[in-house]
Amino acid sequence: MSKLFRLWREEEGQDIAEYAVMLAVILVIVVGTVRLIGTNANNVFSSVASSVQ
Repeated sequence: MSKLFRLWREEEGQDIAEYAVMLAVILVIVVGTVRLIGTNANNVFSSVASSVQ
């Protein structure tokens, strides 16, 4: 019976670790995308401001 509980706990720990890794990967992708969009938007606004003046 205790082996069953140990196995269940280990699998739950692995699931939590997998979710943590997936969350970290998703956060890296989102942050990278937001920074890229922010840089491109800044360049576009600077270009438009230069052409208006």
